[in-house]
Amino acid sequence: MTAPAQPSGKGFILIVDDEPSLRVLLEHSLQQRGYRAYAAADAEQALTFLAHTRPDAALLDWMMPGISGVELCRLIRQRPGLKDLPVLFLTARTDEQDVITGLDSGADDYLPKPYSADKLDARLRALLRRTRPSQDNISFGPLTLEPENHHVTRSGRPISLGPTEYRLLELLIRHPRKVFSREALLKLIWGPNVHVELRTVDVHIRRLRKALNTENEVDLVRTVRAAGYALSDGSSHYSVPTA
Repeated sequence: MTAPAQPSGKGFILIVDDEPSLRVLLEHSLQQRGYRAYAAADAEQALTFLAHTRPDAALLDWMMPGISGVELCRLIRQRPGLKDLPVLFLTARTDEQDVITGLDSGADDYLPKPYSADKLDARLRALLRRTRPSQDNISFGPLTLEPENHHVTRSGRPISLGPTEYRLLELLIRHPRKVFSREALLKLIWGPNVHVELRTVDVHIRRLRKALNTENEVDLVRTVRAAGYALSDGSSHYSVPTA
């Protein structure tokens, strides 16, 4: 099992396959096409990974020892934070009833083996277009965020952010002036089933502020007393805090 990679580029893909050579080949092929990938050898490893990280999509082998790909897909769909995770089956089983069984388990699509790297890339891009937020650049005040390559600038100045700070900024810039409580940020950024202390949010907000603001610049991340945090251009008008 390879180490997790941070999401970037075209998407962050979970691969689950019990064949080591196929895992390596698939991971390499995806990386060559601009994806990041995490490869798990079985369902147990995949579920451990999914307990603390959400990828952009999952590629599941159908036939695996222990928990099969179909059973794994059902388990994924039972987790609240993963109900809408795009799942694509890679399978040698092309019988109509098998296909129906796979789709009934919660999969979004399937790709019969053998398949070309081009066809897999096309299927993944189609899935991600339907499920990921718009990849158009987002601007608010002096800030511009480019989701396609995770590039952030303030008045043309490049901003270097860690993965958590980037996710915080992306959430805030998509909802300018909306106040998010610390509890809401924990659920939206870290996931509903991850046990993280509230002060962790404060730590990452401080890091985000430090990255965004130089000494003479207006602080764009506002603390709204007894409510939470919001991205502001100086206006005092905020929307009602989310729970």
